[in-house]
Amino acid sequence: MKLLSTLLVLLGISTFAHAQSNIDEIVKDWERAKTYTKEYLDAMPAASYGLKPMPEMRSFAQQMLHLTDGNYGFASAATGVASPVGMGESEKSADQSKENVTKLVLAGYDFVISSVKTMTPSQLSEATKLFGQFDMSKGKALEKCFEHQTHHRGQTTVYIRLAGATPPQEKLF
Repeated sequence: MKLLSTLLVLLGISTFAHAQSNIDEIVKDWERAKTYTKEYLDAMPAASYGLKPMPEMRSFAQQMLHLTDGNYGFASAATGVASPVGMGESEKSADQSKENVTKLVLAGYDFVISSVKTMTPSQLSEATKLFGQFDMSKGKALEKCFEHQTHHRGQTTVYIRLAGATPPQEKLF
């Protein structure tokens, strides 16, 4: 009986350590994404932040600010931490200069990172309703958030090339 109790305790510790490592890995991925996105922001010439490949498309600045609005919305739904920014507020910013966009985008990443750090491992499996209509776990909502920012950052590769600049190299690790 004592052996069984010891094994259960060790299994519990192992499970907690694995779950905690999931939180740590999520934070690590978001810190890498922040660094990578900063490289994109730095690569784009300041004079080209208003560049639109087609008139009906977002500008480079608007793409990055849309990415930021998504970071706030998804992360707030996933973590339960209230977003300091209203939905769509970043993209509507009057100041879409390189300096201000960089500040706003990095603040959005900081919000995601600090919010994830408040989570316990068990919260990743809790249910949430994303944007009032999509039922999923909080962990899945964080995955969707990561996918969203990756998608929009990737779109801006073309913008950077159209501006005559070179986008950053892939940063998978």
